[in-house]
Amino acid sequence: MNHLLKKSSLGDFSRGFFCPFRSLPFLRSRPRLIFYILIPFLINVAVFSGAVYLGMEFFGSTVVEYIPQGEAWYWALFSWLLWVVAVLLTAILVFFSFTVVGNLIASPFNDLLSERTETLLTGREIDENFSLSRFFSDAIKSLLMEARKMWVFVLVMVLILPLNLLPGIGNAIYTLLAISLTLFFLCVEYLSFVMVRKGHFFSDQRRFIFSRKSLMLGYGCGVLVMLAIPFFQFFCIPLAVIGATRLWCDEMATTMEELRQHQGPGEDTAERRARAS
Repeated sequence: MNHLLKKSSLGDFSRGFFCPFRSLPFLRSRPRLIFYILIPFLINVAVFSGAVYLGMEFFGSTVVEYIPQGEAWYWALFSWLLWVVAVLLTAILVFFSFTVVGNLIASPFNDLLSERTETLLTGREIDENFSLSRFFSDAIKSLLMEARKMWVFVLVMVLILPLNLLPGIGNAIYTLLAISLTLFFLCVEYLSFVMVRKGHFFSDQRRFIFSRKSLMLGYGCGVLVMLAIPFFQFFCIPLAVIGATRLWCDEMATTMEELRQHQGPGEDTAERRARAS
């Protein structure tokens, strides 16, 4: 029964959705990983606090000044609607600044966290010992790759913004595209740590995601919900990194099992290749 649920679209969506949340008990049972999330956690607190402060400053000093005032009932209604829109826009600005800047700054530490999580899951130790020179070299690569991803994401979101000007369904189309792109970005963002380490770049990441649509849709929705929970945002990025690494390892283990079932006793070469990937 559990096997059938796991293979169903609903089961895959549920597994992906709860994966970031299940990273918390996984982390609690493996306290060695705490060290790898401490610095990203402090970074997230600082970035989120700064984003909220700047958002409130923007809302209080800029937006409120342009809200019209009047004594008639329709002015009160119009003012209330503008307040709602202004609050939502400020929240969106805070969300995106936190997501973009927080991920960018914490990316080198997230790569280490993903690496150590994979080591605990697979039992295979990393060949290279930790060194400051290697860390800074990997950190520069991670920052450059992260900046490129963030730039593409922001650029695409800006390019689809004019859809809101289309009468009728323009806003609905923009909202659907923006949510879809955000979910796809969240999947690529956190899967890339483990996949790039294996030599799988954007085209491979895209194939992995679209070959597991329900699973990755659930994962993206889970991360998005986690980002929306007050004060849980501080833990979201490391939990999402752990969750994506666990998903990758689970899927590779499933692939290995399927290969093993279709192989003869002497057919070990394909299995070794699959394990290496």
